[in-house]
Amino acid sequence: MQIGFIGLGIMGSRMAANLQKAGHEIMVYNRSREKADTLIKNGARWCDTPAQLAVKVDILFTMLAHPEAVSQAALGPEGYLANLKRDAIWIDCSTVNPSFARAMAAEARKRHVRYVDAPVMGTKKPAGAGQLVFFVGGAKADVDTLKPYFEIMGKAVNHVGEQGMGAAYKMVANLLVAQNILIFSEAVALGRALGFTQEMLFETLLDGPLAAPYLSLKRSKIEGGHYEADFPLKWMHKDLHLVALTAYENGVALPAANAAKEVFLQAKRSGLGEKDFAAIFDYLSSRETF
Repeated sequence: MQIGFIGLGIMGSRMAANLQKAGHEIMVYNRSREKADTLIKNGARWCDTPAQLAVKVDILFTMLAHPEAVSQAALGPEGYLANLKRDAIWIDCSTVNPSFARAMAAEARKRHVRYVDAPVMGTKKPAGAGQLVFFVGGAKADVDTLKPYFEIMGKAVNHVGEQGMGAAYKMVANLLVAQNILIFSEAVALGRALGFTQEMLFETLLDGPLAAPYLSLKRSKIEGGHYEADFPLKWMHKDLHLVALTAYENGVALPAANAAKEVFLQAKRSGLGEKDFAAIFDYLSSRETF
């Protein structure tokens, strides 16, 4: 089957590269072509528009920044959805809200395209190593067809339900990720104000049962103050916005989530948006005396 990949940022470029390394010929498109240079050098075929790519592929993966980017690439004047072959499969790995995923599934059905939402857990390093975890919503037959491709890019494939349920799970997961680092950052800020050293707090909190295990992976960034983005802070703010929207649509009160969203927005406005989301630690630390 001919594979297409649209969206070659931090995650998509690495996912596409793993498909390529496994021997698959891929066709690629990205809004900025330079992000595709390495893939093209290794044999990928460039297409000038999403529509141009769509007519040539049987399976299309997309990994885009937000719902608006997905909608534009799918339904815009040069969009791929109207140009995919009948019974082609579109797999959206972007982090989007479940109501948007279901709307895209409906648009795909109108065009006789099979839709699967398959967001991932993991950042830059797991993406490069083919160690992502997929949470997949869609028909079982489609998920079974796609499993070999998911297994090239990831270490686990979880079929969590019908179309939209992969996106739904990602809302739950990213809410926990954002809240955990925010709570940890506040706890360390309080501990330092009470006279404990940051080193002591890191040793006792991160090595004990109180902190989420993934926080240990952020320790070197925080201690060194070097926040090269594995997952940019601005996208964590976007995900919290989608969480809040999803909660509103489902009648669920999330007061702590909405507070977290505003803290991440403040940090983004302070100039930290392009840095790794772990930079929220420095943002809160700089405000300990307020």
